[in-house]
Amino acid sequence: MRDPGSRNDVDTQHRFKPFVPEKTDMREWTVRAVLLGLIMTVILGAANAYLGLRAGMTIAATYPAAIIGMAVLRLFKGSILEENIARTIGSIGESIAAGAVFTLPAFYIAKCWPEFSGTMAWAKSSALMIVGGFLGIFFVTLLRRVMVEDKELPFPESTAASEIHKAGQKGLGAALDLVWAMFIGGFVYLAGTAKLFSVSQNLVVRVGELGASAIKLVSKKGTVVMPAGGIATFQAPDISPAFLGVGYIIGPELGAMNFAGGLLAWGLFVPLLVFLLGPQISAGVQANGQALDWADQAKAVWMNIVRPIAVGGMLVGAATTLYKMRKNLAMGLGRAVRDLRSSATASTATSRLDRDMNVRVVFGGLAVVFLLMIAIYFWFSGNVTAAIIAAIVMAITGFFFAAVSGNLVGMIGSSNNPISGLTLSTLIIAALLMVALGLKGEVGVVAVLGVAAIVCISSAVAGEMMQDLKVGHILGGTPARMQWGDILGIVIAGSVMFFPLVVLNQANLNMGGSGFGDKDLSAPQAGLMAHMAMGIVGGEMAWPLVVVGILMGICFVLLRVRSPMLVSVGMYLPLGTTFAIFVGGIIRWLSDKIAAQRKLNAAQRTRTDNAGVLVASGLIAGEALMGLVVAAYVFFAGATEFPGVKIGSAADWIAPFVLVALAAYMIVRPLQNAGAADEPPPPSAVM
Repeated sequence: MRDPGSRNDVDTQHRFKPFVPEKTDMREWTVRAVLLGLIMTVILGAANAYLGLRAGMTIAATYPAAIIGMAVLRLFKGSILEENIARTIGSIGESIAAGAVFTLPAFYIAKCWPEFSGTMAWAKSSALMIVGGFLGIFFVTLLRRVMVEDKELPFPESTAASEIHKAGQKGLGAALDLVWAMFIGGFVYLAGTAKLFSVSQNLVVRVGELGASAIKLVSKKGTVVMPAGGIATFQAPDISPAFLGVGYIIGPELGAMNFAGGLLAWGLFVPLLVFLLGPQISAGVQANGQALDWADQAKAVWMNIVRPIAVGGMLVGAATTLYKMRKNLAMGLGRAVRDLRSSATASTATSRLDRDMNVRVVFGGLAVVFLLMIAIYFWFSGNVTAAIIAAIVMAITGFFFAAVSGNLVGMIGSSNNPISGLTLSTLIIAALLMVALGLKGEVGVVAVLGVAAIVCISSAVAGEMMQDLKVGHILGGTPARMQWGDILGIVIAGSVMFFPLVVLNQANLNMGGSGFGDKDLSAPQAGLMAHMAMGIVGGEMAWPLVVVGILMGICFVLLRVRSPMLVSVGMYLPLGTTFAIFVGGIIRWLSDKIAAQRKLNAAQRTRTDNAGVLVASGLIAGEALMGLVVAAYVFFAGATEFPGVKIGSAADWIAPFVLVALAAYMIVRPLQNAGAADEPPPPSAVM
């Protein structure tokens, strides 16, 4: 007969061993770690708000939060678990910012809020952010153990962040790399803002000859000749340290998929539609009695026809992700229910490594959040029935999309988490329900956008929290302390994140722009959500275009595209953005090829990869922070623009040299960190 204890011995031998053993007595939850985390969550959240409004995406704040926390706490001889707490709290502001910039400007764009300022707008915005954040934290707590212990989820960014913490135990060289990269990123951004070089370039593309080209439609009943032709645009990659850093982090494959969406939009759909509709566009699109130029006409085609197609693709992407996760979702719920019934709840787990917030607190918190959601939507819509329905929709979709978000973070990292696509899916469901309930006009639009906002923030928080919990799992942190820390971070970030948005919006208005939705403050997801909400509630939604996008998404699935969502997101981002991200991915590919040619060993490759991630993160953080500085200057100085140096056409030919210089830096600096072949390897994370 088999010895009952033998299985336990085997399990013990194969059990995951964190960097800090579970029996180690080490400082973790301290006042200095929490305060540092709260400061970082505000600063990094504000920086990501800027990046999200410009680029339509945010970048995980885990890396800069890890570096800053490591650098500061080492001055006070802090422990690695204190660094873990500071990073966890410090990075949650990014997810609040992501949810905020993807949804809150939609209220302004849809004219539901006449001004994006004032006490009432702050109160509504803060309520949405805090309640949505709590929803995400509670849902992730239910699913944590299932996902962080799933060996099929690589959690690439979590692994990289844990390596940063472990490397920091040996010195501050990594922190210096980050600081230098931040300086370079900020300097290049300021130089571009000052017009020392051209940040972007539009290329005019003739599609046929307007007035001369025609299409012949031949059928059995005769031939129809239809005039065609026009002019479209194609954009060169933006000279942006932040976008290049994004591409470097997500790599060439994902960067290529994102750029493929841009090529579908601007290389296929827009030129095709301009060719077919050119004569009608030229004659029919008027502004103040004057025809729009072709660049604006091409952009109008992209925004009003191509983007709804992309939405259909994102719906399919969300559905396929949920289907792939069905077993994990069932497992996570089942485990949570068993904990609720058991007298040995997660909070009294023997090992601190497996100790979550008490599951009774989690379910009680979910009940309170549900009541708060009803109250918020009654405040927004004035309709009790609609408020209850909205709360139910948010609870159900919020759970599933929090799970999807956590899964995607485990697969491709928080930097590439397509939160906006999940939110658009929620928006369509909520809008159809509100129409069925008879809500129309501004009240209906507000209710729909409110649902989308809470689910978006919940999904963003869930993804970021899952990423940080995996880092804690690798390092040996206590999950419950990280979860309570993020709750505190959500309250602070949710209360103050409204103000950076006000600064950015007002600065754009002072410079002669239109605020959110302007070309220099595009807020692409928020604009799309506003137009979709108004279209569905007002009965003007272009459903045939959404159906076309759904069929396109099904084609992606049949072709086994790794991330249909990512391709669809690329379709509605500006081409200069996706192109720059793709170039960043190519830079990563070149760096890897050079490392392979030099025959670096595993330890050298690890050091090179970690240094590359730090450099890319520094470039992102540097541009984002300087972007806030520029916006603050314009806002507080009452200026119409940032002071520029006009050097004429020279700005055009300087730009390529800036791009080459950035690429060289992103390749050379990481390779310089490879070290000697016989140097001991850095500690590696165990999955």
